[in-house]
Amino acid sequence: MSNDVIESLRGKLIVSVQAYPGEPMRHPETMAQVALAAERGGAAAIRCQGLADISAIKGQVDVPVIGLWKEGHDGVYITPTLRHARACIMAGADIVAIDATRRPRPDGLTYTQTVAALKDEGALIMADCGSIDDARMAAEAGSHIISTTLAGYSGEREKTDGPDFELLEQMVAEFPDLPVICEGRVHSPQQARQVMDAGAYAVVVGTAITHPTSITSWFVNAVNK
Repeated sequence: MSNDVIESLRGKLIVSVQAYPGEPMRHPETMAQVALAAERGGAAAIRCQGLADISAIKGQVDVPVIGLWKEGHDGVYITPTLRHARACIMAGADIVAIDATRRPRPDGLTYTQTVAALKDEGALIMADCGSIDDARMAAEAGSHIISTTLAGYSGEREKTDGPDFELLEQMVAEFPDLPVICEGRVHSPQQARQVMDAGAYAVVVGTAITHPTSITSWFVNAVNK
């Protein structure tokens, strides 16, 4: 079953459905409706944040759910501990996304120890990496998927305007047998096609599809120029 879930993502679009604290759309039912709309548009999986959203979305869609739990704003805050990861799985996540940087984790466990415990429990792990060294650690730890999610956010690489193609290409070249997903600043269908042509196993798009405030601001800025 686990291989089937990962195989279902090959060559496909994953849509990230998240709203930030204080925003009008930050409600589990709203996020579930957005996720269902994305599924109907052809999304092969949904990536979402928070236990309530994971549970609500899992109850609406038939595609796999990649779950995470953000806590805090600095350092490791994407599913920062083993407890957070287990909670995401219990809420219904088919795959759990975890910060896979080499920074200290709040519970004192290493990333490798966290992955080992989760794999013993049958969980599928998506490693959110910020650099090629993170990807190497994540691969060595036995992660099922590695991604470019934290490129430009962990202090090891400059934040690119669009996808971090350089890191993506490094990861694809070094780990040809491991699914490498491109996530982060994919803002157009053209960029999504470019990352697939660069060898990505799948692409995650969030803001450009599911964040109306950002999309509106792009148009406003263009109109006001």
